[in-house]
Amino acid sequence: MNRFIIADPKLCIGCNTCMASCSAEHRQYGLQSLPRLQVIRNARDSAPAMCHQCEDAPCAQVCPVNAIRHQDDAIVLNESLCISCKLCGIACPFGAIGFGGSTPLAIPADCNTSLALPAPKAPRPLSPFLDCVPGVRAVAVKCDLCDFSPEGPACIRTCPTQAIRLVTDRDVRNASEQKRRNAMQALSAELPFAAVPGSHKEPN
Repeated sequence: MNRFIIADPKLCIGCNTCMASCSAEHRQYGLQSLPRLQVIRNARDSAPAMCHQCEDAPCAQVCPVNAIRHQDDAIVLNESLCISCKLCGIACPFGAIGFGGSTPLAIPADCNTSLALPAPKAPRPLSPFLDCVPGVRAVAVKCDLCDFSPEGPACIRTCPTQAIRLVTDRDVRNASEQKRRNAMQALSAELPFAAVPGSHKEPN
């Protein structure tokens, strides 16, 4: 089973610290700085939404260059292989894939000359799937559990209320076992002892 991250909306205070640390952590390693999670709010609660690390990941299935693959019990994306087709973002049922891009450092901001037509201005942003910024290549980004960092996911380390945690296969097994125990206890409390299957003895 793939590892994944969950957030408790009862503990989340909507401070966006997880987004800031995610952006800084990836920028430090030379990756796109767009946060891999997005804090969603309603009238009462807030919580970051992020990649679910699907077992049968649809994003990986539609990627034509195998930039998204299964690795170390997670679904990771290789930004260097991304060709900006945006199929992964369309296929993701949770909206967990975004698109970022950095302006090349070697190109000046104003490169117009009298020998060429003026460079086109960037159009007004519409949608991550429709925007096109001249000179900037859209790169898909998704939660990679900070697999490049020996310290683990930055969002978990920096959350001030510990609302975010990593879930592993062992956690899921323990939770399932606890649910079975709870169900058995509830059944035992509701039914008379003699009515529980296997609990009564046949008379001699």
